[in-house]
This record gives sequence, structure tokens and C-alpha cells, in this order.
Amino acid sequence: MIDVDLTTLGLEFGGGAVVGGVLGFATKQVAKLVAIIIGVQLMAFRYLESQEIVIVDWNRLSAGLVETQERTQDSHWLESVLSMLAVGSGFTSGFLIGFHRG
Repeated sequence: MIDVDLTTLGLEFGGGAVVGGVLGFATKQVAKLVAIIIGVQLMAFRYLESQEIVIVDWNRLSAGLVETQERTQDSHWLESVLSMLAVGSGFTSGFLIGFHRG
């Protein structure tokens, strides 16, 4: 019979939820900043390209993004998520709450 300590399980879940919430909030803030930086950079590239100062090969840039997306879809992430279910579920719920509130 499996000996389950509910106190330890609760602490792991709660600790994971707190850490996940903080990281979710921080991730959303960083994502906003990165989106702004990338947007400004793309606007600058478009402006410089319209002034014929810079020549940007947009097809080559987007081809690299498509290849990266195809590689990430092949990974087996489900196996690693299932291996840490107790801490992972708390972390995930906390992360989503923090990300949503951020």
C-alpha cells in the first residue's frame, strides 16, 4: 500500500502554486516588454527599408520561424509533465492565475 502524507502533498502543491503564480506574473510582464521591443524593431526595419537604407529579406526571416515551429511540435513534452504531477499541477495553476492577473 502506498503511504501518502497529505501535509507534504499539500505543501508541495501550495509551494508550486505560489512559485507558479509569481513566475506567471513575471512572464506576462516580460512578454509585454518583448512584444513592444519587437514591434518597434519591425517598424524601424520597415521604415529603413522604405527609405532604401536597408534591404530586408522577409521570406528568409519567416522561413527560420516556420522551421523552429515545426521542430517544437515534435517534442514529447507530455512525458515530462506527467513525471512531476504533484508539484507541476500546483505550479501550473499558479502560473496561469499569475499570468492572467498580470
